[in-house]
This record gives sequence, structure tokens and C-alpha cells, in this order.
Amino acid sequence: MEKEKLDRINALARKAKETELTAAEKEEQAALRAEYLAEFRASFGGILNNTVIQRPDGSKQALKKKDKYTH
Repeated sequence: MEKEKLDRINALARKAKETELTAAEKEEQAALRAEYLAEFRASFGGILNNTVIQRPDGSKQALKKKDKYTH
């Protein structure tokens, strides 16, 4: 995400603490946050896809993607 967008997210967060945001500002904030989260999730997913667990016996195992509803 571009630095300008991150700065804008932070500026809106600071403003929201001091005063109430306008409807347009709230929409802008929601859109920027959604974009940020999408980029974060994609980046983090890439990290997890390349993560390997090394067992004490020296074997390596790639992480497996779990079903969302398995607990």
C-alpha cells in the first residue's frame, strides 16, 4: 500500500478520536481499511505458504492449510 494511503488511514483514525467523522470520511476510511487488510492478508498468506516446520529428527514439513471450521 502506498505511503500516502497509510498516512490517510492514520490521519482519519486520529481525527475520529478527536471528533466525529463525516459520512464521506467514514466511507473513505472503510474503503482504505478494506484495501489495507486485503493486501495484508495476501502478504501474510504468502509468508505462510513458504513456512516450513523442522522437526527434532531433522525432517521438514510444509504448513498445511486448515479448513476454516475445523476446531
